[in-house]
Amino acid sequence: MIVEERRQRLLDLVSERGFVALSTLAEALKTSESTVRRDLDFWGDQGMIRRTHGGAVYVPDGTPMPALDERTARQLDEKRAVARAAAERVRDGDTILLDGGTTTLEVARLLVGRPLQIVTNSLPIANLFANNRETELVMLGGFVYPKTGVALGESTIRMLDDVHVTQTIMSVGGITSKGLFNSNLLLVETERSMMRCAEEVVVVTDHTKIGHQALAFLCDLSAVDTLIVDAGMTEAHKEVIDASQVRLLIAGAPSAEEFKL
Repeated sequence: MIVEERRQRLLDLVSERGFVALSTLAEALKTSESTVRRDLDFWGDQGMIRRTHGGAVYVPDGTPMPALDERTARQLDEKRAVARAAAERVRDGDTILLDGGTTTLEVARLLVGRPLQIVTNSLPIANLFANNRETELVMLGGFVYPKTGVALGESTIRMLDDVHVTQTIMSVGGITSKGLFNSNLLLVETERSMMRCAEEVVVVTDHTKIGHQALAFLCDLSAVDTLIVDAGMTEAHKEVIDASQVRLLIAGAPSAEEFKL
């Protein structure tokens, strides 16, 4: 295999999986780890990947995912309205799985102090419950994506095999008539496992995500039980999800408005 072919194959592997260990790449490419390191350095200089301890992470379109604090500030009022609607549906004693999105972080803040079992792959969310006696916390381990503090990948997915929850509450990067999308290939693999272990899958998002497509396909809309969106949702937005069987909740005072599409 010539150098250019090997490097392209390496990039393909990292982009397909989101994160790949150095040893896995060496085995797949039938070359030495030192050669893999040089190829990773090449793609790192191009801004296509980010080197990590023991492997590499794919950077979508050569652009790193924005840091959590940067994304949290966007549509903050809308996210908080959606979070209130989601938190109101949680009953004391429930087991709730929260992914590492900015809207789910707002949901988590509203659940602090309640008698619940919280499962999460998010370090910022886990930190909210770490010293809370009322709440039992289960932290999912794995590769922690830079800046976001979210554990992803094979180790996280293996832990989810033994988890069963009342609700998985998760956020997305985009929603179209084709389905739900997120910004990282490794993230969607982890989120699919989160969906499989839940009695109810709840997606929380602000209206700006509807009609937009992100890098990685997550699932069809029919795989979601409940979709909670803020009151900025328009009739055009509703048409995007009109063909699905998802329960749509429009968050806003004094209570969420429910549609069965």
